[in-house]
Amino acid sequence: MAARIADRRVTGIIWLALRWWLASVWLVAGWGKVFGDRAPAWVGEKAGAAVTGFLGGALEKTGGDNPEVLPWYAAFIREVALPNATLFGYLVAYGEILVGLALVVGFFTRFAALMGVLMNLAYLFAGVSSQNPQMLLAEAAIVFAGGAAGYYGLDRYVLPAIRARLGWGDALTGAGARSGDPAAAGAD
Repeated sequence: MAARIADRRVTGIIWLALRWWLASVWLVAGWGKVFGDRAPAWVGEKAGAAVTGFLGGALEKTGGDNPEVLPWYAAFIREVALPNATLFGYLVAYGEILVGLALVVGFFTRFAALMGVLMNLAYLFAGVSSQNPQMLLAEAAIVFAGGAAGYYGLDRYVLPAIRARLGWGDALTGAGARSGDPAAAGAD
């Protein structure tokens, strides 16, 4: 039983399901911002309006004894995010789509999950919970899982090829990299 749990072919299915769930959430959110009815406020003629509204709502949560948005993040919103709301609108909208696509196909899986972590942290710091805590935990698990999370995906083939091209294969992947078998080499 323990051998089956340690087998990447078995655990890879669990990681694949988790990746696809996360990808569906990111793709639906990003798709609406880029191609849906809300697109003009994110990436269209009124780009930045949605970010300005969202961050304005976050700034309203800075008061009281236990504010949902802490002072340091409120300062970031006022000094960095709001003056660059148009840029942040594009970053959020296209970032959500790119993270979703990368997770679907398992391409640079750990990096995509890390970018998802950063976006979810930004939403949480802005006082929004929704499903962000669950997503954050799932993305952190993918980041820490290493190559197992991308076993069923492009990472299984792309990362060993990149490492071999850069001459890092033996140091990072062991004997599998020398044999030329991407499945034996593993992917991190």
